[in-house]
Amino acid sequence: MKLESNAFDADGLIPVQYTCDGVDISPPLTWNEVPRETQSIALIVDDPDAPRGTFVHWVIYDIPATVNELPEQISPVKTLFNGGVHGKNDFGNLGYGGPCPPSGTHRYFFQLYALDKKLGLPVGATKNQVLAAMKGHVLAIAQLMGKYKRS
Repeated sequence: MKLESNAFDADGLIPVQYTCDGVDISPPLTWNEVPRETQSIALIVDDPDAPRGTFVHWVIYDIPATVNELPEQISPVKTLFNGGVHGKNDFGNLGYGGPCPPSGTHRYFFQLYALDKKLGLPVGATKNQVLAAMKGHVLAIAQLMGKYKRS
């Protein structure tokens, strides 16, 4: 599987509009080469460089296997227009919370999982709950990493 964004290059800088210093909207994402057996897609975005350990910025699960993109500025609603379900980020909210590093340049990992089942978790599941439910059901993983440093 391959995960991309037309907003930033892999290993490149995330534009300010997708961060706490801008409008703090989610970037557009597209993916392809999803395994045929895929039943659902999950997305987890986190920052392993956070001072107190990995900080989770976005969790979505149960995206239908027929979907191959998330447009810019996904609303923080419980259930997405495409059927996906928002989990809870480490800001304590549903939806996307953009990069906002306290100091230095941080890396933000967008990880997409193709799963052989729908997770069926309630709205607001955490990253750890999603990872536990996915165990043994991951068919493929794609990753996109972007960086951000506050000016």
